[in-house]
Amino acid sequence: MRDHGARGGGDDSTAHEPLIGGRSSRDRLPSPTAYEYDEGATDFGVGDDGDDHHGEDVDESKIASPGLFIWALTFSAGVSGLLFGYDTGVISSTLVSIGTDLSGRALTTLDKSLVTSATSLFALLASPVTGVLADAWGRKRVILVADVLFLLGSLGQAWASSVWGMILGRSIVGLAVGSASFVVPLYISELSPSPFRGRLVTVSSLFITGGQVVAYIVGWLFSATPHGWKWMVGLGALPAVLQCLTLGFMPETPRWLVKANRKDRARRVLRKVYGADGDVRKDKLVEALLRRVEREVLEEEEAANSRRRINNPSNDDHHKPGSLGASLATVHDGFGELVAVGAHRRALAIACMLQGYQQLCGFNSLMYFSATIFALVGFRSPTLTSLAIALTNFLFTLVAFHSIDRVGRRRILLLSVPVMVLGLGLCSVAFGFLDLGDGGGGEESAAGAGAVVARVVRRVVEGDGGGGAGAPGGSPWAVAILLAMVIYVASYAVGMGNVPWQQSELFPLSVRSLGSATATATNWGSNFLIGLTFLPMMETLTPQGTFAFYALVCAACWWTVYRIYPETAGLGLEDVGGLLADGWGVDESLRRWGERRRRMRMDAGVGIGEE
Repeated sequence: MRDHGARGGGDDSTAHEPLIGGRSSRDRLPSPTAYEYDEGATDFGVGDDGDDHHGEDVDESKIASPGLFIWALTFSAGVSGLLFGYDTGVISSTLVSIGTDLSGRALTTLDKSLVTSATSLFALLASPVTGVLADAWGRKRVILVADVLFLLGSLGQAWASSVWGMILGRSIVGLAVGSASFVVPLYISELSPSPFRGRLVTVSSLFITGGQVVAYIVGWLFSATPHGWKWMVGLGALPAVLQCLTLGFMPETPRWLVKANRKDRARRVLRKVYGADGDVRKDKLVEALLRRVEREVLEEEEAANSRRRINNPSNDDHHKPGSLGASLATVHDGFGELVAVGAHRRALAIACMLQGYQQLCGFNSLMYFSATIFALVGFRSPTLTSLAIALTNFLFTLVAFHSIDRVGRRRILLLSVPVMVLGLGLCSVAFGFLDLGDGGGGEESAAGAGAVVARVVRRVVEGDGGGGAGAPGGSPWAVAILLAMVIYVASYAVGMGNVPWQQSELFPLSVRSLGSATATATNWGSNFLIGLTFLPMMETLTPQGTFAFYALVCAACWWTVYRIYPETAGLGLEDVGGLLADGWGVDESLRRWGERRRRMRMDAGVGIGEE
């Protein structure tokens, strides 16, 4: 493959480093109290006068591990992922258990699609708004708002007595998860050292998959309880309450504090992060970092004001700095910058591509409707069987946690997506040979199979569980479907489940919030589409046609990743900006990645794959 856009190094004047965890070799300022160091790592790139040594390299490979404070912040913020995962998993068990409790009748296919997709739709609406609020209010306050919304939405679902009441509760939850899914990776990435950014952001995905496991266990425990689905959805309020309690101990990001003209508070947060109290040398590090952040913020504001004067010279000072109106004006300017600047436009295309494919490959439809699918193929306890899927997702997310910074983002996708295609293909073939209980087996017409699917879905929502005489639960093809889904989910968890959430490293600070919010909105828009269309596709295309379609989407994803996604592991934001300035930068990124791997081998005395 040729990459005409590869570019070595390059200076990108619009690229800025994140406050903590910026990966430019010249501006890294780690602290031995914030992070655990190997012995002898004493040069932080700041001179005795407290100024940055812009020409001196600070080797972050000497950082042995993130410190306890960073882990505590990561896990506290990651509880939002638990909320997201619990909601994703619990709806599968809920749809099986509701029966006729809502509106005095069984749910129709349309009812189930609306209940499921309402969350995705309102998450889509929340994501771009959250990008504005995160800059106007701060990351921490947006997390608090998400917790309150999730609390209200969970209780609203538990109290619902009609289909539309349930949809309302799901919509409120959608606002919550849409907000949290954007701001939590942003919050964590701004507090992470570059060698560990990938795995620390992956902690949020671990919480998501862990929440799904908890949801299936709760669903199984309450599956035989009358009106047990109310407990299933209502218990989702507990993690929200837990995170509200921990928010009091979580600091706002110092970069946002500096931008909001709260320099003293930013200094206090940095001293806590770097353990600088009473240490003159570390105080100098904090002051140097504050000056660098102030310069970055000033450059952003000057650039924004210049664009605003050009576009609207009569309204230069209309909005108070830091106000919501000023943030909206910044969003308007930011969209212009995202579209006008080639590097930003390509970063946005990559981020939206990854987030879109993450959902269009059909994974969340499997999570939403796994109990329905396993009831369809005849398993007697579909909710408990779905637990195997959730556990697979969680365990292989642990694999991603270990490998995403070592193997690289691009390489993980290129290795895992073909396995996703294999799993979906096997699932499609197995459905083609499975007797769905109508006597036709593999010779059924498409229309006949679709009718059987519709009938089994109706039996599931009416409480029959999908089993019974003639059900294919003991068929080897039913077991093959389960194994194929496990293969698909395992490969998804290693790659597509985590890599798209590294999106913030593609954008410079000037458009990071807006670019990440736009990509997250793409994720939720695709999620909404999948949730709304999965059951109708199962009825019209048949199960084998539906899973074959998702396999084709995954194949298209692999080709797109191969063509345009550069390797970003270990790169600073300025490096990414340089790669994307004139093209996709794939060849150049692979060359740099190879050099970093060779240096790591020399330093560690082992190969990357042997660590």
